Amino acid sequence: MAGRIPHTFIDELMTRVDIVEVIDSRVPLKKAGREYTACCPFHNEKTPSFTVSPNKQFYHCFGCGEHGTAVGFLMEYEHMSFPEAIEELARQVGLEVPYEGPTHAEPQQRQRNDNLYELLAQSDRYYRRQLRQHPQGPRAVDYLKQRGLSGEIAAEFGLGFAPPGWDNLQREQGTNAERQDQLVTAGMLIRKDDGKSYDRFRDRIMFPIRDRRGRTIAFGGRILPDTQDAAQGSTSAAGGTTAGMQEVEQSGRKLPRKPGAAKYLNSPETPLFHKGQELYGLYEARQALRDIPRLLVVEGYMDVVALAQFGIRYAVATLGTATTQEHLNRLFRITPEVVFCFDGDRAGRDAAWRALNNALPIMREGRQIRFMFLPEGDDPDTRVRAVEKIGFEADIETALNFSDFFFQHLGKLADTHSIDGRAQLVEQARPLLKLLPPGVFRHMMTEQLARLARIEPAELETLLARAGQSVAAGKATQGHKRPTARHQGPKPLSPVRMALMRLLYRPELAQAAGAPQRFTQLDIPGVNLLVEVLEILQENPKLNSSALLERWRGTENGSHLEKLASWQPEVATTESLEQEFSGALAQLDQQRLEHRYDFLLARSNQGELTPEEKRELQELFATLNRDKRQNAVKNRE
Repeated sequence: MAGRIPHTFIDELMTRVDIVEVIDSRVPLKKAGREYTACCPFHNEKTPSFTVSPNKQFYHCFGCGEHGTAVGFLMEYEHMSFPEAIEELARQVGLEVPYEGPTHAEPQQRQRNDNLYELLAQSDRYYRRQLRQHPQGPRAVDYLKQRGLSGEIAAEFGLGFAPPGWDNLQREQGTNAERQDQLVTAGMLIRKDDGKSYDRFRDRIMFPIRDRRGRTIAFGGRILPDTQDAAQGSTSAAGGTTAGMQEVEQSGRKLPRKPGAAKYLNSPETPLFHKGQELYGLYEARQALRDIPRLLVVEGYMDVVALAQFGIRYAVATLGTATTQEHLNRLFRITPEVVFCFDGDRAGRDAAWRALNNALPIMREGRQIRFMFLPEGDDPDTRVRAVEKIGFEADIETALNFSDFFFQHLGKLADTHSIDGRAQLVEQARPLLKLLPPGVFRHMMTEQLARLARIEPAELETLLARAGQSVAAGKATQGHKRPTARHQGPKPLSPVRMALMRLLYRPELAQAAGAPQRFTQLDIPGVNLLVEVLEILQENPKLNSSALLERWRGTENGSHLEKLASWQPEVATTESLEQEFSGALAQLDQQRLEHRYDFLLARSNQGELTPEEKRELQELFATLNRDKRQNAVKNRE
C-alpha cells in the first residue's frame, strides 16, 4: 500500500501556506481591493481575469474557469503530482511531510524519480562533452554546421553526440549494477534476454527533451548520414540475442548500416517521460519568448532547432506520436493559436486530418487551429533556409483555418453539386460536428455545413440533435436526471448552496450553526455534504477554506465545492455574511420541520401516533402556522 499523507498534516500545511506568495513567485500579482489579479497563466489574455483571494486561499480565472488551492496551482502550473506539490509547499514553510503506511511507497518513488532526473542530467552533460571532445565529434559538428546551426543555438538546445560503440554511456554512468538498472529504467540502456545491457543511442546527434521545469526527461537521437557503425544496423532488433549482433560485439568490426535503420530514435516511455504529454522545444520557446502569439507544431527535432536558428522561436515537435488532446490543451494554455506544419503530399494531408480529428473535442471559441502545407519535397528546415524568416512567416499567414480545411477535405469526398453528394457531406460531417463542444464555434460550423448542403440551419440543428438524442438520454439515465421538455432558465440558489458558499468564504460561520445532524433527515441534494462540512469546521475551528477543499480533492464533491468557492460577495461585511448564512440555515430548518410534520401527519391518519408524537404534531402545527403568518407580514412590508 502506498504511503499516505495524513489529513491533519495537510490541514496544518494549508494554514501556514500563503497562496499569494506561492503564485506571486511564479506569476506576478497586483493588488486589486481585497483580491490580487494577473493575466491568467493557463490561457492567453490581455485583460487580467485571474484572481487570487487571500481570504479563501483560492485562485479563480473568470476567463477559462481554472480554479483551486495552492496545491492545485502547483499541480497545474508546474505539472507536479499531488505528493510533489505537498512536498514543495512543506519545504517552503519548513515542514517535513510525514507518510503513513508500512511501505512508504510515495517517498520511495519520489526518491527513485529524483535519482532518474540526476542520471539523465549526467547523461545530458556526457553527450555535450562528447560533441566537443570525442575523436568522432567533428563529424557531428560538421553535420550541424552543414545544417546551418550556430554554436550558440546548439548550446541553447543542449545538442550532444552519442559516440559509436555499444557501451560508451554504460561505462561512463553504469558504474555498478544498481546504476545500470536505473539507466535501463530511464531508457538509456537496453537489456538483452541474457541480462546484458548496451547503449540505446549510438553514433547519433542527441537532442535532450526537457519538461516544463527544464529538467531533462528523455532524448531523441538523429543518425548521422555517414554512420558506419554496425550497431545502428541492429536498431530494429534492439534487445535481441541474434548471433549476428553477438558477432559484431565480439569482433568490433564496422559494417554498413542496414537500409531500414531509423533516422530518429526516441527514448521509450519511462516513469518520467510520456510521449503523449511532452513536446520538444516547448521549454525553449517559453524561455525565449515572454508572450507567445502562436505555436507552430512540426514533425522533427531538427526542424525546431533550424527554425530557432532563423529567429522563429515558437516551434515545437511531437515525439514520435500524433498530437493528442493533452498536447493541445497544454499548448492552448500558453497561446490562443496553434499552427500545424505538414508536408504538402498525401501523407502530410492525412496526418493533418488525423490532427484535426484529435482536436475536435477541445475546439471552442477563442481557440484557433490552422494547417500549413509546405511545397512538395520541402520540410521546415529546408524551407526556412530557402525563404528565411520573412518568407516562412508569410507562408504561415496563408495557412488554412480549421473550418476551411475541415470542409475542403470533406468536399473532396462528396460532390456538393448533387443532392446525393450534399446528403453524403452531411452524413460525413455529422459525427465529427457532434464531437465539438457546445458553443459559438460549433454553431458556426453547423451553419457553414447548412450553407454547403443547402439546408436551413435550424433544420440541420434538428437533425444533429436527433442523432445525439439517444446518447443524451443515456447520460441523463446514468446521472439519474429527469429529462426536461424545455429550458427552464436559471434555478434560484438553494439554501444548501447558499450556506456552503458562505462557509467557504468564511469558515468560522460554522461555529454558530448549531448541531449539523438535525439536517440529515432532509432528502435534498447536497445536504449530507453540508452536514459533513459543518462537522469538520466545528471540530477544527482553525481550518481555512483551502484546507477544507483539500479534504475532498479528487472527488465529485470536491469538484462541486471548488465551483462554489469561486463565489465572490458584492458586499463582504461580517454582518451581511452572517445574515445570509443564518437565513439559509433557517430555510433548511423550515424544510426540516415541514418534513417532520408531513411524516407525523401521515402516521396520524393511520392512527399510529404515540402520545409524545401527538404533542409534537400539535406543536409543529402551531410553529408552522406562526411562521407562515410572520412571513406574510414580512412580504406585505
